[in-house]
Amino acid sequence: MAGFDPAAATAAHLSAMSPQAMAKAVDYTHQQHWLLLGGALVSILVAWIILKTGLLRRIQAGMERNKPRPVSTSFVLPLVYAAISAVLGLPWAIYSGWWVEKKFGLTTQPLAGWLSEHLIKAVIGTVVTALFFWAVYALLRRARRTWWLWGGVVVALFVGVFFTLAPLYLEPIFNKYTPAPPGPMRDAVVTMAKANHVPSDKIYIYNGSKQSTRYTANVSGMFGSARVAMSDTMTAKGADVAEVRGVLGHEMGHYVHQHGLILMGGFGVLAAVLFWLTGVLFPVFARLMGAKGVAGIADPSGFPVLMATLAVVQLIATPAANTLTRFTEADADAFSMEASHEPDGLSKALVKTAEYRAPNPTALEEVLFYDHPSVSHRVRAAMDWKAKHLELAEKTAAEDAALEAKVKAQGALESGPAAAPAGTPTAAKKP
Repeated sequence: MAGFDPAAATAAHLSAMSPQAMAKAVDYTHQQHWLLLGGALVSILVAWIILKTGLLRRIQAGMERNKPRPVSTSFVLPLVYAAISAVLGLPWAIYSGWWVEKKFGLTTQPLAGWLSEHLIKAVIGTVVTALFFWAVYALLRRARRTWWLWGGVVVALFVGVFFTLAPLYLEPIFNKYTPAPPGPMRDAVVTMAKANHVPSDKIYIYNGSKQSTRYTANVSGMFGSARVAMSDTMTAKGADVAEVRGVLGHEMGHYVHQHGLILMGGFGVLAAVLFWLTGVLFPVFARLMGAKGVAGIADPSGFPVLMATLAVVQLIATPAANTLTRFTEADADAFSMEASHEPDGLSKALVKTAEYRAPNPTALEEVLFYDHPSVSHRVRAAMDWKAKHLELAEKTAAEDAALEAKVKAQGALESGPAAAPAGTPTAAKKP
């Protein structure tokens, strides 16, 4: 173990980024910070515009002409608001969600393709918003003093349902998911999965390059729907055996350590606090926005005021939400080390993600804005692990070299006269 310097090894990994690439990553990351503020301001502006039209008040009056209909209005008014908000906010969505990504070379998707997917997301989001706030308004009517507490429970349930259903019904709308193809690479991943009690039949490749050039993978779902998926951009950016095992070890860590349940509970608690603060601030925002005729926070016609208040409260709570997710990401990195023994593989992969997440933020910047630990901290943690397990890491590296040779040999065979038909996935093309 003597002679291995974790600090020097960390610097060596980070040096893979050119000064130009580093400057671009910093510029992009800082722009994302400003977009958080811009998004909140746009939400407040949209809320003010919808409030001033008086549309929700007129719809409510029409629905309650003969008698009060709180159950119906508490669903219809948020539904109408969400639909109008999606239209009014479209220019900002195009700028922040497509133009900025295009500017920094993080997407090749045409605007038309982005708009079609955005429309689908807007429709789904509108319905989900209406259902969620229908439940919130029911709590406001029946539990005026403790609605915020029960609201946290509702958030936790919605998060759990979303995590469970997303890989089954939502993600396939936007991307094609296929099982990792047979071959030495998949065999190595399956062996690691079985050793850690992860379902080995739920390792997928998806065409993430359709939307983004980002080097990425993810774990999605809960309970029986959980799966690990790698974007095809990993292959396009030269992911080798060590990287694939390191990255999938990280994603398996999310599964094994039940991070979905942790986030479900954590976001529920955070939401309860935010709802309480929203209840305190609602009268202030109602006065500032000139919300005449709004009876209070339980009045659905005041939904624009509620959304403006939540926009500010959520912005304030960004560091808390980021801290929660940073914890799970750091824990998944630690799991990857123990499961894959790939400190260098994971580090190489992490440096490739630095193009959209600057690797060396200040401590304050990381706390406020980063939902993952900084790349520099993550690589250093991997190198610290390597320093303590140098023999094991070197043994794994030797095994990787042999496996890499098998993968390349298989690729050479498949590219010869007896190659598979066009469009057939191969281990050489996708890990």
